[in-house]
Amino acid sequence: MTINWSIKLFKELEVKELYALLQLRAKVFAIEQNCVYQDIDDKDQTAVHVMGYDDGKLIAYSRLLPPGVSYDDVSIGRVVTDPAYRRYGIGKELMKVSIDACHQYFGQGSIRISAQLYLKAFYEGFLFVAVTEPYIEDHILHIEMLKD
Repeated sequence: MTINWSIKLFKELEVKELYALLQLRAKVFAIEQNCVYQDIDDKDQTAVHVMGYDDGKLIAYSRLLPPGVSYDDVSIGRVVTDPAYRRYGIGKELMKVSIDACHQYFGQGSIRISAQLYLKAFYEGFLFVAVTEPYIEDHILHIEMLKD
């Protein structure tokens, strides 16, 4: 499977792209994880949006935020792969593309994430290191991690 990657600023998104990314985020973070939270949080407008497509369908997504929006560091969030496409390594490819895009758009500084705790080892594979104790965010255990 070859994923076609598209990286865009908010102002470059087409309406159908915005709809698809919000739909994928809701499908996983609200419905699959049974978590009610404010996904549309006024940060999308300052973000770089990483979108992965298979045959025209959005199947992977992340949101890159500049320093000063969520943290003092650049951050990657809303990392999501469509459930039907998991176990194909797409999440790993998404993170590689996202890290590279962070460096391209924001420079070579540190990258901070708020990771769901069960994915800690996954992110450690990209050299993220836990910098907090686990905490509850939106009723799910998370851990803050940093990649220098």
